[in-house]
Parts: sequence; C-alpha cells; structure tokens
Amino acid sequence: MGVLEELYNMTAFGAIAEEPGVLLMLLIGFVLLYLGITKKYEPLLLVPIAFGVILANLPGGGMGVVAAEKIELEGDRYMNLFEIGSEFGIMNYLYFALLKTGFIPPIIFMGVGALTDFGPMLRNLRLAFFGAAAQIGIFSVIFGAIAMGFTLQEAGALGIIGGADGPTAIYTTIMLAPHLLGPIAIAAYSYMALVPVIIPLIANMLMSKEDFLINMKQQDKLYPPKYEIKNLKLVKILFPVILGVTVALFVPSSVPLLGMLLFGNLIKEVGTITQRLSDAATGPIMNTATIFLGLAVGGTMTHNVFLDMRTLGIIVGGFMAFAISIGGGITAVKIYNMFAKKKINPLIGATGLSAVPMASRVANDLGLEHDQNNHLLQYCMASNISGVIGSAVAAGVLISILG
Repeated sequence: MGVLEELYNMTAFGAIAEEPGVLLMLLIGFVLLYLGITKKYEPLLLVPIAFGVILANLPGGGMGVVAAEKIELEGDRYMNLFEIGSEFGIMNYLYFALLKTGFIPPIIFMGVGALTDFGPMLRNLRLAFFGAAAQIGIFSVIFGAIAMGFTLQEAGALGIIGGADGPTAIYTTIMLAPHLLGPIAIAAYSYMALVPVIIPLIANMLMSKEDFLINMKQQDKLYPPKYEIKNLKLVKILFPVILGVTVALFVPSSVPLLGMLLFGNLIKEVGTITQRLSDAATGPIMNTATIFLGLAVGGTMTHNVFLDMRTLGIIVGGFMAFAISIGGGITAVKIYNMFAKKKINPLIGATGLSAVPMASRVANDLGLEHDQNNHLLQYCMASNISGVIGSAVAAGVLISILG
C-alpha cells in the first residue's frame, strides 16, 4: 500500500485533488485554444497564451511564473537570470528576462511600425484627431476601477485595455501592476478579437440612419481639400522622425513604445536600402517575440492568481473601457458635424482604436451595409492609425503619472 501511495504522489493526481482550481484553469486554457484555432480570434497570440496557461497549471511542471517576492534576496537585491532559471525554470527565465524588463512589447511595436502605412493619416490629418478622442475610454474607466477597490496603478493598467492594443496593454501593466498581467492581457486580446461584434453594437446604439449614410467621397467632391501633399514619400520619411522627437519632449515615458513603432515605420519608408531591416522586423524578430510574449503571459495565469474576484472586475472594466473608447470617437465626430460644413461619417470615430486594420474593415463593412457605394476604408484608416499613436502616448502619460 505504501508503494502505491508513493507512486500516486509522484503523479499530478494528488496535487489536482488538493487544488481543484487547477482543473478550471486547464479548462480556460483549452477554451482559449479553441477560440484561437477554431474561431481564429487573434490566433498568433491567443494560441501561445492559451498553451502557456496550460503549461503553467500542470501540477509539478514548474512552469508557472512566481511572484516577484520569491526572487528577492537580502539587501534589496534580486536573483540574477541564471539563478532564476535554475531555481524556477524556463518560464520564469523568459518572464523576468523578456517581459518584466519591458523588452518584448517595444520589439513587437517595431514590427507593427514596419507593417504600418501612415499615408492615409497624412492625407487626412483632421481625421487623425478622432483617434485621440477615442482614447477617452482609457482615462474614464480609471475612476470606476478605483471605486471597485483597485489601486491607482491597477486602475491605470485596467484602463489601458480601452486602447485596444495588446502590446501597449501588456507594457503598461508590467510597469504599473505586473501581478495583473494575465487577466489584463486576456481581456485586451479577447476584446480586440471581438471588434467585429463590439463596434456594430456601439455604433447602432449611438448613430442614426443619416449618420451611417454620410458618404465621404461625396463630401470630398463638395468640399475638396485645400492642400495636397506634393512629395508624400519625403513626408512619410520625415514624419516618424519629427513625431518621435516632438512626443519625446512632452511625454518621455512614451518613447519605448512610440519610438520603436516610429523606427519600424522609418525603415519601411526609407525603401530598398533598409529593406532587409524591415523584413527582419516584420518576420523572424516579431514572430519570435510574439511566441515568447504569449507563453510568458500565459505562464502568469496560475490558478492562485487568476481565480480571483478582481479578474471579473478586470473583464467588466475592460469591456467598459473598450466600449467608451468607441463611443467617445463616435460622439466626437457627431459634435464636430454640428459645426462643420463638411460632414464626417461617425464610423470613422469608432475606428480610433488601435486594432489595425480590423476596426477599419468592420466600420467599412457597416458603411457598405447602408450604402453599397459608401467606401470608408481609407478614411477609417486615418483615425485607426492615429489610434495606435494615441494609445502609446496615453500609456506613456499613465506610466509617467502613476508609475
């Protein structure tokens, strides 16, 4: 009997019996895998995160990320990476080396920048202001989160979900409330995947039939732009340099994210002489960073951390931030239309999120449903791209004030 008991204790079944929350976390991991693989909800990140959740909650596997207190030493010192890897395993090594240091999110932003064309925004600069208006959800939810019992830093990390940008949400959470990284990352990427559901829901609540029918091409014919960019290529090269320096002067803490985004865009726009750099940023570098990011985030979602009432608060608060951001962009356009001759379709305000280009495609499809000739994609992209910049700046503001 003693031998059988010893063999039983060597397996994971005893640990599962003592901590049934492990089974729930494994179920959550399998559900996330299903959503990523079958439903194709943000599969490039949801699949690694989901598998990271499963690995972290396999009893005895030693793949769950430990609390920062466990790597503390006497004299306000911490274990070095070799000691962390030896003591707590590969997942902790990845987390403390690549995520806790804030290394990976800016690297991913570099790849995003190399994939982004600022042309639509530069040709329609006034539409870019509605990308800034859509950031209202980030800041408005902070007060509600504090009322729910979150600290200022935790509320700031929760609010950034409203920017609809996964790397930005992860970076801000690492800087402000790293213990909430798992649920905030899951909420951020889940709502990004649900953009095709959430934007129509909010738009139908706030927009009238007349709003949906505003045709931007007709408005351009009635009120043609007074100025046109003669040398767009030169402007697209100068823009990331000038914007990066300007924003750095006012919001220095936004530089790690925004600076890498703009650098990635610059090496794309320079052309053939930096093509190899652009290809590397969007290919092997970004793909490798995405794998490690997903696994490490999933590794933080152990049952004793994730199964908490605050996780429910994050899910609810994140949705509110997301919805308010969309509603804020739509409302800003409607207010603008009250005073302007040249009207703007409020769907453009709804795309002030960072979910590029999904938000623009969803808004364009909504416009086409009401008028088959109402093609809004290039106009939505102007607001959508500015939303990427806006969320990075908003993250910098939060980190500067609350960090």
